[in-house]
Amino acid sequence: MLPEYINSDSLDTFIENAFAEDIGDGDHSSLASIPRAAKNKAHFLMKEDGIIAGVALCKMIFERVEPTMIIETLVKDGDVVKSGDIIIRLEGFSRAILMCERLILNCMQRMSGIASHTVYLNTLIHGTGAKLLDTRKTTPNFRMMEKWAVLIGGGVNHRYGLFDMIMLKDNHIDFAGGIKKAVASTKAYLKETGKNLKIEVETRNLEEVEAALETKAVDRIMLDNMDLELMRKAIKLIDGRSETEASGGITEETIQAVAETGVDYISVGALTHSIKSIDISLKAVE
Repeated sequence: MLPEYINSDSLDTFIENAFAEDIGDGDHSSLASIPRAAKNKAHFLMKEDGIIAGVALCKMIFERVEPTMIIETLVKDGDVVKSGDIIIRLEGFSRAILMCERLILNCMQRMSGIASHTVYLNTLIHGTGAKLLDTRKTTPNFRMMEKWAVLIGGGVNHRYGLFDMIMLKDNHIDFAGGIKKAVASTKAYLKETGKNLKIEVETRNLEEVEAALETKAVDRIMLDNMDLELMRKAIKLIDGRSETEASGGITEETIQAVAETGVDYISVGALTHSIKSIDISLKAVE
């Protein structure tokens, strides 16, 4: 099942913009050297081990660009793959294969890197009850694919953008004059606009946690850059009255200890902003 942000309109817009960037007025290398009617076979080959992501996207791109392409998928999104594995076989017009090659590889390589790291981090917090979240620290115009890759890797999507959740971060709070004023203004805004959005508040200390609780309107309290002792105190203070989220510089070395504090969610910006892509190539089959 696709996430709601992957739909026909968003996908068509993504493909159109990606090809405008890459192809411009034509793939002149292919147009110059490959006859229009030429057909060939090719396959996608793993060059590294990892978790594959982007297989469904590969099919979607070809279905829109060249519906006659014969596509045989040998794996599905989320599968473990090894270096040397052939993951997709293609047969169809040569120009279409070459035109789509780089776009599909760019997507699959980055998505697979994200899915692989998500799976790895999830193994570190397994059994704690904490859920791994992504953030908005994504590549411009590629957010939907990066967040999709997090889902494929077993993570949970945080808000998609600025429009689908209220998150009052430190600068909002400071500009508004404190947590209580920021939340009160937010409640008035939601009532006035008729919007039904959850409210999350970022806190930096126990005083701010208490202030967020006193509003009785906060759905989730973010514990930002707190050390483990302070985080445990905050979670004890909250005592189930709000969801809790740990955030701020959490790494693979620290994530297990953070999860063991009893926090509900752990957000990790590095899931999408500091990922090494998994190496995949397209090879012609003679």
